[in-house]
Amino acid sequence: MAKSNKEVFLGTGRRKSSIARVRLVEGNGKITINGKDIQEYFGEETLRVIVKQPLTATETLSKYDVIAKVTGGGFSGQAGAVRHGIARALNEANREEYRPVLKSNGFLTRDSRMKERKKYGLKKARKAPQFSKR
Repeated sequence: MAKSNKEVFLGTGRRKSSIARVRLVEGNGKITINGKDIQEYFGEETLRVIVKQPLTATETLSKYDVIAKVTGGGFSGQAGAVRHGIARALNEANREEYRPVLKSNGFLTRDSRMKERKKYGLKKARKAPQFSKR
């Protein structure tokens, strides 16, 4: 396979327990996740919209091809991780132009919310067993 002279921008995105390694290559807007097309990988339209948010905000949807490898977590976390990775790669591509837009929309900030740990004496993180006086 011959090396192309197209510039590649990299970005790592994280959300919950998902990690996405994203490559941005100049192209016509094709999004590939784990070797599958975005339509095939994410069944729900809302997840596809989440992934495309940084590209639509910076108006670069048809300018770059996205190649992402995602591991861990569920579909929602993976979509958030890919979004974060795309935003970081766009930031690397053209910092002066894209950073204010990405920052104001909150795409560059890593969503730190995680699942709360289960505590002893409880059924889940906060759910207590049913109380009975007798």
